[in-house]
Amino acid sequence: MKSLPTSFTPRRKRLTILALALTSLAAALCSLCFGSAPLSLPQVIEVFSGGGSNSARNIVLYARLPRTFAALLCGSSLAVGGVIIQSVMGNPLAGPNIIGVNAGAGLGAILALVLLPNSVTAGPTAAFLGAMAACTLVYQLARRTGASRITLVLAGVAISSMLSAIIDALSILFPDAALSAKTFLVGSLSGVSMKMLMFPCLLTVLAVAGTFALSYELDLLALGDEVAQSLGLSAKATRNTLLILAAVLCGSAVSFAGLVGFVGLMVPHAARFLVGGEHKYLLGASVFLGAALVSVCDLLARLLFAPFQLPVGILLAMLGGPFFLYLIFHQRGGRKP
Repeated sequence: MKSLPTSFTPRRKRLTILALALTSLAAALCSLCFGSAPLSLPQVIEVFSGGGSNSARNIVLYARLPRTFAALLCGSSLAVGGVIIQSVMGNPLAGPNIIGVNAGAGLGAILALVLLPNSVTAGPTAAFLGAMAACTLVYQLARRTGASRITLVLAGVAISSMLSAIIDALSILFPDAALSAKTFLVGSLSGVSMKMLMFPCLLTVLAVAGTFALSYELDLLALGDEVAQSLGLSAKATRNTLLILAAVLCGSAVSFAGLVGFVGLMVPHAARFLVGGEHKYLLGASVFLGAALVSVCDLLARLLFAPFQLPVGILLAMLGGPFFLYLIFHQRGGRKP
């Protein structure tokens, strides 16, 4: 039996995931320390130990900690959701924002904001339902038409545009929701609180755990439906379960972060380059790489133009747009990214 390349041995993969975990921890600590009022690491540790000045406690506990936790949660959710969508649809160009899943979640969240503005659970629930509807629509389109990869992506872009138009219309028709919708549409982590994050965090933990439990099934699906079924896997039922998990993850992230894009497209490719395509390692790498990416981008969005702050979605779009074009050109050339 041919041995694995050195770069993809199990030991190397585990060390890579550990390095990514430490990177996400370092990004989180930097997020807690740096801002309009910089704090040293000992000051942050002192706050978590129950001490520190009142100003330091207010900054860390009520401003930076919720935002840092939101960045970690958002990045992990969208990254794992992206792995699922790319694997299930067999399309490396697919991503939650590219094929309209984020827009579907956004429409659900905006409807919840309009109809049930005081509900804590309505937003994540409606976002999940919207993401699931968009995900199912795109998958059925691919399944029924047998469309090419590029055609499927273009169809997803069209669906995303239609859903975004409905979101824009709702924000105009309901002015009270327009202020919240403004930052929601570009993706922002400002103004989040720990209370807002509790329910999305629960959904994310359960969905990520469920995805890890199905990592072997994801490997089988990557071999094709006929091979998977010959090995005893119910491909249709497994695919539907995974799409539900992807919808939960994307809906949870969108419910508090807004329409943050390109994380679910970029991170799976980067993680695949680092640890290969075996999903139990790919998912682990994606969790920490996604968390680190959004944390670093959010920190840069806060610092680059201080005292003004950019929404993190703008910075991610500036990174993701060129990356998407790179993938398209590689696909047209017949090469795998």
